[in-house]
Amino acid sequence: MFHAAANVINDYFDTRYQIDQEDSPTAKYRPQPILSGMLTPRQLLGEAIVLFVLTVVIGMTMAVVLSWHVLWIGVVGFLTSIYYTADTVKFKYRALGELAVFLIWGPLMIEGAFAVQRQALSGKAFIISIPFGVLVALVLFANNMRDTAYDSRQNIKTLGTILEPRRSFQLFAGLIIFAYAYVLGMVVTGVISLWGMLIFLSVPSAISLLKTFKKEIPDMADALTAKFDTVFGILLVLAIYLEAKVIL
Repeated sequence: MFHAAANVINDYFDTRYQIDQEDSPTAKYRPQPILSGMLTPRQLLGEAIVLFVLTVVIGMTMAVVLSWHVLWIGVVGFLTSIYYTADTVKFKYRALGELAVFLIWGPLMIEGAFAVQRQALSGKAFIISIPFGVLVALVLFANNMRDTAYDSRQNIKTLGTILEPRRSFQLFAGLIIFAYAYVLGMVVTGVISLWGMLIFLSVPSAISLLKTFKKEIPDMADALTAKFDTVFGILLVLAIYLEAKVIL
């Protein structure tokens, strides 16, 4: 629900600030609600408000019934998602989009899930959340690498427009390597068990992705990165599950 609300409000502000236009890369591979004529700006804003209200109701219920930690995690996540594209902050347009996505999809989401289930926060959950957040942020970075030319014309500042293509690819590859090294570090230090080595089954997917990006940033850059992210994430979740069920 919260993710849907964030995506809808992002589409609204991108159209309002004329970032998304008929010739924008985003409009080429998916229908943009306003540009495609599916909804008016007012209707899309109304949809976002409804989704956020439902999110707040569910979040407050969880906070009262389960853990008050959910409240502050929800507030930080709410403000970050709103100001991701909204006036005054605009994380997305100031080369801070990846940082915002990392925060929401990494520490906030993992700690929030832990708080709901265990009514407490966890240092271990925070440590484990880092590679999840990094790889979801990598999806946005892939999107920004693809949109560099368009974003430059629109005077949007992203990591893709700040860095030259070669540097962007190096950072992209470096973040993938970091994710593997980080999980390996967790195994070596005992944060997670040897089951964590399962993530290395995703190496062929990572190599394929990097080879594709080195030749040319594809139109489906974010989707291809998300596919790799999903494989890596499933393997890491499986490793954590097996650690709890099987001694190794």
